[in-house]
Amino acid sequence: MLAAMLGAGEAAAHGGVADLSVYDRTEGRRLAVHWHQGKAYVVGKPGNEYQVSVRNRQSDDVLAVVSVDGVNVISGETASWDQTGYVLDSGEHYRITGWRKSNSEVAAFTFTASPNSYAARTGRPGNIGVIGVALFREKQRQIAYVAPEVTPEPAAPAPADSALARDNAAGARRSSSEPSIAEVVTRPKLGTGHGARESSYVVNVEFERLRPQPNEVIRIRYDSLDNLVAMGIIERPHSIVPSADPFPASPEPGYVPDPPGGP
Repeated sequence: MLAAMLGAGEAAAHGGVADLSVYDRTEGRRLAVHWHQGKAYVVGKPGNEYQVSVRNRQSDDVLAVVSVDGVNVISGETASWDQTGYVLDSGEHYRITGWRKSNSEVAAFTFTASPNSYAARTGRPGNIGVIGVALFREKQRQIAYVAPEVTPEPAAPAPADSALARDNAAGARRSSSEPSIAEVVTRPKLGTGHGARESSYVVNVEFERLRPQPNEVIRIRYDSLDNLVAMGIIERPHSIVPSADPFPASPEPGYVPDPPGGP
């Protein structure tokens, strides 16, 4: 597991075990979530960098296995929720800014046309356009104590189970197929590219899951504004058109003014 060493975040998102949000780093704003038939969508702008923000809402550690376009963001494997992920402390809010390249570097997430996405370029285009987080509660470690003898000093506590699972992988999330709407979408689907390298520091830690299945899975789908409008998921924002003046340089008609001091 990887423990985030730097974290901060934006408010909002949705979830029970944790909150999830998508933040446009280029424009400095959290993307609004649009709900359609029980699914969450955000509008991505091609060329912009973004981050996935996760906030632990629990009083104990939580493992977040994160996938983008069906790919684990840490290992690059086709996502499964038994893979590696990020361990978040109680209340921690962590920003995942890119594909992890090492414990000190990531390649930035960028919105791009699907043929240029990391998933498509690595031969896995089937789940482009969805961000998933599988969340696991931690199994509490049981400390066993040896009963003291009558006269000798009490024995030291026995060490915790040495078979503590390292879970060398943190799960991604189940991929969900997108609705069949190719006939109404004329532009390429939006995906996530493999952007510029930047610093991002983590350390390896141990984490034993409370159970094999996630306690919660959160999914947010994304696409361009044009495609989401074409699919009927959101309405295109209407611009306010200022009223036109046919004679902008002409003064208003004048009349006789009152004299100083009143009538």
